[in-house]
Amino acid sequence: MRILVTGGAGFIGSHVVDALRVAGHDVASLDNLHPAAHGRDATAPEGVRVGDVGDPGAVAAALRNVDAVVHHAAMVGMGVDLDDLPHYVSNNDLGTAVLLAGMATAGVRRLVLASSMVVYGEGGYACDHHGFVHPAPRRPSDLAAGRYDPTCPACGRTLSPRLVTEDAPLRPRSVYAATKVAQEHLAGVWARELDARAIALRYHNVYGPRMPRDTPYAGVAAIFRSSLEAGRAPEVFEDGAQRRDFIHVHDVARANVAAVAAISGESPAGLTAYNIASGRPRTVGELAAGLAEAIGGPRPVITGRFRAGDVRHITASADKARLHLDFLATTPFEHGVREFARAPLRT
Repeated sequence: MRILVTGGAGFIGSHVVDALRVAGHDVASLDNLHPAAHGRDATAPEGVRVGDVGDPGAVAAALRNVDAVVHHAAMVGMGVDLDDLPHYVSNNDLGTAVLLAGMATAGVRRLVLASSMVVYGEGGYACDHHGFVHPAPRRPSDLAAGRYDPTCPACGRTLSPRLVTEDAPLRPRSVYAATKVAQEHLAGVWARELDARAIALRYHNVYGPRMPRDTPYAGVAAIFRSSLEAGRAPEVFEDGAQRRDFIHVHDVARANVAAVAAISGESPAGLTAYNIASGRPRTVGELAAGLAEAIGGPRPVITGRFRAGDVRHITASADKARLHLDFLATTPFEHGVREFARAPLRT
């Protein structure tokens, strides 16, 4: 198939392009080379068309003779402050709307959407007395006092984290998260209206070669590594016990290949979401310590600082992707972290 990858010059998108080509697909790329992801002096890699998904003309040109779209073009991360809100909405939601409209016009009826675990907000939790519950947002006064774990809204006891499944409610807690929820909703409407096939891949914490270096939009793995390379100890927020699911970018690329195969077969029309995760939770502190050991740098410093938009624990069940996409992450955490400690990053 001929596949258009939007954001195909980016961190994850470039690996997806490589994996799709290895799988035998004819791949085209569209990327606006946004400075937050590529730096201010970036040039387009060979085979990448420079253009924005928010530009109907650029989208129409990129969609010629295309059979499917893998949509990765987006602003990612927590951002700096609410001044970023228009940029996130414009790039992520308006851009997705323009792309979907262009696909409708061009007759392209297959879509893989790069979504995120942030759509869930806080992860899954259980109370010893009240079973599965959804905690209220953590209070700044509790965070300032070092009480980081969510509590039961009924009895106030500390909750235990559980794996999130794809049928969990969507409760975004940041601007970026809200735009990813909107992207899924837009893609769902598009698929229903056109009787088209769409898959949303809800990535958990992706790391690996080609991550952008330390910017306000970079992932925590790149931020820790940048500190270590500068001879500074990585600074870990809260107490470092926040649970995440770190998945290597090579595994994520394979998940995209599996999703393309699914939308090309007899999968039902409409939008289906899948968690793309390793299924093996780790803590943020473990990631920082593993990188420090691999690089030979100073040990992490637990700062106790916190950000209002952060969640405490978010880890996922990977069962649905294993059962329906035949996808299973295979890169061990220890191996992936050692490789990432020396892997090339984007400047």
